[in-house]
Amino acid sequence: MANGTTQQPATQVWDGPVRLTHWAIALLFAAAWYTYRDNLQWHRYAGYALLTLVIFRIYWGFAGSSTARFSQFVKGPAQIAHYARALFRGTGSASLGHNPLGALSVLALIGLLLAQCVLGLFVTDVDGLESGPLSALVSFDTGRALSHWHSVLFTALKLVVALHIAAVGFYLVVKRDNLIRPMVTGHRHFDGDLQPLRFGAWWHAGIALAVSGAVVWLVARNG
Repeated sequence: MANGTTQQPATQVWDGPVRLTHWAIALLFAAAWYTYRDNLQWHRYAGYALLTLVIFRIYWGFAGSSTARFSQFVKGPAQIAHYARALFRGTGSASLGHNPLGALSVLALIGLLLAQCVLGLFVTDVDGLESGPLSALVSFDTGRALSHWHSVLFTALKLVVALHIAAVGFYLVVKRDNLIRPMVTGHRHFDGDLQPLRFGAWWHAGIALAVSGAVVWLVARNG
């Protein structure tokens, strides 16, 4: 997330892969939520797709565009505290990509989604009919315990998603900063000093996504 608005010309902030991954994860999370009780087959498909995108996003966080890289937006405790104080005093400066608080949301969502999807591979259903593809690698009791934590993490994810949406609403209503539009268009206004940004190539993202999908497919197929 970022704050501040300006009348300066809009500049590109987010690349296409980041934006598409962001919205695809949101849709797949909603699909997994909708299907987890009544259609476990589609729930698994949504989970496989989510895991593919999370693996890709982690890779893109190290090898992708400037604003997608964790090294660009993940800050230490002191910088996070400084940003938070400045934000509520109304003296904070704009961040071109994710701001230090937004980085916490990104890390929490990626970490919880990764853990949730991995746990889903090992879960064991009560009757053993709707278990994860890797459930045979663990005992029945372990699989049931992992099912419990799969449910717990799902509750945690819903909470983090709610906080994320609330933060976006706070920036929109209180700070008068629309964070949704840049994640759709890729561009935003910025009044600070612009540093040169490097954007990853689509072919690079496509290969990384294909490899991520192949890994998940092999796990699901051979489990």
